[in-house]
Amino acid sequence: MDLSYTEQELAFREDVRDFLAEHLDPQVSQKVRTGRELTKAEMEGWHATLHARGWLAQNWPKSHGGAEWTAVQRFIYEEEAARASAPRIVPFGLSMLAPVLMEFGSKEQQDRWLPRILSGEDWWCQGYSEPGAGSDLASLKTRAVRDGDHYVVNGQKTWTTLGQFANMIFCLVRTDTECKPQEGISFLLIDMDTPGVEVRPIVLLDGTPEVNEVWLTDVRVPVENLVGEENKGWTYAKYLLTHERTNIAGVGFCQAGLDALKRLARTANHNGRPLSENPLFAARIAQVEIELMALATSNLRILAAAGAGRAPGVEASMLKVKGTDIRQAINDLARRAVGPYAMPFASEDVEGSNAPLPDPLNAGAVTKAYLNNRKISIFGGANEVQKNIIAKTALGGRG
Repeated sequence: MDLSYTEQELAFREDVRDFLAEHLDPQVSQKVRTGRELTKAEMEGWHATLHARGWLAQNWPKSHGGAEWTAVQRFIYEEEAARASAPRIVPFGLSMLAPVLMEFGSKEQQDRWLPRILSGEDWWCQGYSEPGAGSDLASLKTRAVRDGDHYVVNGQKTWTTLGQFANMIFCLVRTDTECKPQEGISFLLIDMDTPGVEVRPIVLLDGTPEVNEVWLTDVRVPVENLVGEENKGWTYAKYLLTHERTNIAGVGFCQAGLDALKRLARTANHNGRPLSENPLFAARIAQVEIELMALATSNLRILAAAGAGRAPGVEASMLKVKGTDIRQAINDLARRAVGPYAMPFASEDVEGSNAPLPDPLNAGAVTKAYLNNRKISIFGGANEVQKNIIAKTALGGRG
């Protein structure tokens, strides 16, 4: 990305490159590059490596053990990590729950949970969506009833990403049914080992059980695990979602995907010539690159505002929509580049072993990325809903 950097920022980029070259396991990098599923141990290993360097909690304040990086530093790290095919940091504890605890949690909750997020002692997952409450999240029905020093929770959560690895889940639950839907929701922290919690995998199009259903049957949760005030969870949920949507933009991963697409276009042939020399295909790549440059600039501006203490608002929705549109456009162009090789996709082609894929275009990984990333315009708030938020908030629209 052609942006201007200070000497200090350029030195930081070199530091990041040296760190990645020294500490990133080549086998893990190869798995990320070729679209293979990482094990829990591999993800935890990278978490521990970054924590040891002090680079794990990049946007946390130093008072809580964070790196307190500037927006530019975070941008540089994301870009270099994606270019090196480093694992993406699992965001649920670090980038989603932690900001909520810092803003709304008690001192006791911060002292208990934040260090465990950093150490990796707790793996968090997100309990928001339900079968009847996805984009219309306020319609959630998972119920929590106060019983002495506990809440008794019953209900079902779905699309729980990496829930099979988690030992903790932060959940939105209904604690009042006699008021407006948004006013009767609370934010609970639930131990996944509590009796009554059941995790059931959902196998995706690419053959992996990345997401899950979580069933809660008479689950007893200590009242001390309530974040903030009872029935104020909708406020905390919206605050968390602004951070989630900002992270979904994935500028660094878009850039890495674009670089891979350009290499693919130089390798794939069309009528006996490299696809990169096809004017129509080259124009499509150029259009995506222009949009990515604009997204990168917006992302830096919004991250800088967040670093100054302002939580992202409607800007987070803008990043989410544009970032996911660009990532899907890159995936679609890559799928077009491999042509008919993308059709005979089978999950075992990319998950069966660590051996190189048999086709020179790595079509299995291309198709896996295409299929898996169809979801990114839905999770974190469907893009259609985000466009309504933008219209109502920023443009004064109605309806």
